[in-house]
Amino acid sequence: MTGTDELARHRRDLGAWGEDIALGYLRERGLVLLARNWRCREGELDLVFTDRTRIIVCEVKTRSGTEFGLPTETVTEEKAGRIRRAAQRWLREFRLGWCPVRYDVVTILAEPGTRPQLQHIEAAF
Repeated sequence: MTGTDELARHRRDLGAWGEDIALGYLRERGLVLLARNWRCREGELDLVFTDRTRIIVCEVKTRSGTEFGLPTETVTEEKAGRIRRAAQRWLREFRLGWCPVRYDVVTILAEPGTRPQLQHIEAAF
């Protein structure tokens, strides 16, 4: 395995670990998971929940440090647009086009030797 392969696997593992943390956190707050890592031509939805009144699309960003910026800085307008388009496709596919949608971001900063820091931004975009 090359160094590039190992780095890609590390990032996937870190991302999946962060999604697990976000999933537990949001379930503890009463949200019901509808989909995880749903993919379509427009992109991917990390986590899709409902609070029984609306759909909540949650983008999860996990980082092991801040040398390349804060996790929240990675959700650009372009990224938010892709998530919105993917969410609209998800809603059409499951015939929920009438349902209100909220877009949240959960960030997890897990610097080595420290306890992971979770931030939940409701209605982030």
